[in-house]
Amino acid sequence: MKVFICANLYNLLKVRLIFYKVNVLLRHIFKKYGKLCLVETLFLGWLIMDKFERKFGKYAIPNLTLALIIGYALGYIITFVDRFRGTDFLSFLLLDPYKILHGQVWRIFTWLIVPPYESNILFVLLMMWCCLSIGMVLEKTWGTFRFNIYIFGGALFTVISSFAALGFLYLFYGSDYVNFVETLQAGVWGAFSTYYINVSIYLGFAMTYPNNMVRFMFFIPMKMKWLGIIDLVYMAYLLVMGGVLTRFAVAAALINILIFYLTNIRRFSIKAKIRRAEYQKKAEAPKMHAGAAYKHKCCICGQTDVSNPNLEFRYCSKCIGNYEYCQEHLFTHTHKK
Repeated sequence: MKVFICANLYNLLKVRLIFYKVNVLLRHIFKKYGKLCLVETLFLGWLIMDKFERKFGKYAIPNLTLALIIGYALGYIITFVDRFRGTDFLSFLLLDPYKILHGQVWRIFTWLIVPPYESNILFVLLMMWCCLSIGMVLEKTWGTFRFNIYIFGGALFTVISSFAALGFLYLFYGSDYVNFVETLQAGVWGAFSTYYINVSIYLGFAMTYPNNMVRFMFFIPMKMKWLGIIDLVYMAYLLVMGGVLTRFAVAAALINILIFYLTNIRRFSIKAKIRRAEYQKKAEAPKMHAGAAYKHKCCICGQTDVSNPNLEFRYCSKCIGNYEYCQEHLFTHTHKK
């Protein structure tokens, strides 16, 4: 037991010494540029994020976007049922910090299934399909753990900003706050919705694939970076001209996007570029002779005598079963037992 405690203390001191040396080095290098605090924060944030990914990456939720879309579908079902039956069950799921403090703690989580308001079912399906496809691409590019951090970070900042907005209203409205909430409760707390989580997903895609071409309004070809700029301009407009609670909601989304991007910018420039290049190569590569008949096919790379007539194919005598390999993988594959 004593040896274990001493080993942990030694490792802790070693980590502290490394951070101290890094801190001294950064102070020496960036002192004359006046960018010490920002550079230190970004560098240490990157180190901490990598350490968390190594330690907690196994707990990340795969296909998180699909889970969000299923939640949105449930929220839209509740919305349509409320509309046809004249009920208001969805209002019990909204993120309302005032009611959370008075016992309705489920609202901390249930607001995540409240979808952005949309009355047209076609636009609902289009929005859900776009969000799902973009989210899955980002998860493959960033990695499951970092995509989880991005989404849950946005949700956490939204919850925190709602309580900050509650304190702001209480501070400025005082004893009239209760009457204010009773009068405008649905419109007020509806500002804290999943709309800004969807916007952050689109902005994340625009930052990752700025030159990717999409069809804006189904007809206009446009690069993702311009759509991202449009979203940022609109959010800046809401931040300046919107209501008090809208400003808090927008600020939460922008803070999450900024912190995530700055603490992962080094990651984007190294590992994510490799993942992004591999994904684009697979997405853009044409399917080779999908309908053509072939006699031989490598079970490793998938090449056939139709796609590459110059290749030679052989069966492996050491593999159990009929496994055929091309000349490039015949002597390098792992035998199947």
